[in-house]
Amino acid sequence: MSLIVQKYGGTSMGSPERIREVARRVERFVKDGHQVVVVVSAMSGETNRLLALAKEVNPEPDPRELDVIASTGEQVSIGLLAIALHRIGVKARSYTGFQVRILTDDAYSRRASSRSTRRTSGAT
Repeated sequence: MSLIVQKYGGTSMGSPERIREVARRVERFVKDGHQVVVVVSAMSGETNRLLALAKEVNPEPDPRELDVIASTGEQVSIGLLAIALHRIGVKARSYTGFQVRILTDDAYSRRASSRSTRRTSGAT
C-alpha cells in the first residue's frame, strides 16, 4: 500500500473528542494497509496562550525562546494523539522534529512549527 501523510491543524486537535476523531481517521487508513505519518499543530488557541504567557514574563522575549515555548503546544498534541491511537488499538509513537531530524535555521518565529506522530509497525 501507500505512505499517507496527513496534517491536522489546531481546530482538528482542539479538544479530546476532536483528537479521538483524528485518531479514528488515521485508523481507517491503517486498516486499509497504508503506512501513515501524521503532522499535527498545537490545540486551538494553545500557541497564542503560550506566547502571551512568555510576553507577560518579558514584553520583548528572545525569538529563539519563543519558538521553544511555542513548540511545547505541538509536543502535547503529538502525545495526546498517540495516546488516542493506542486506545483504539493502533500502534503509534510520537516524535518531535528533532527526533526525526528535521533541521531548521535561525529564522526564529518565521516558519511553521509542526511535529509529527508516526505509526510504526514495531511501536510499543
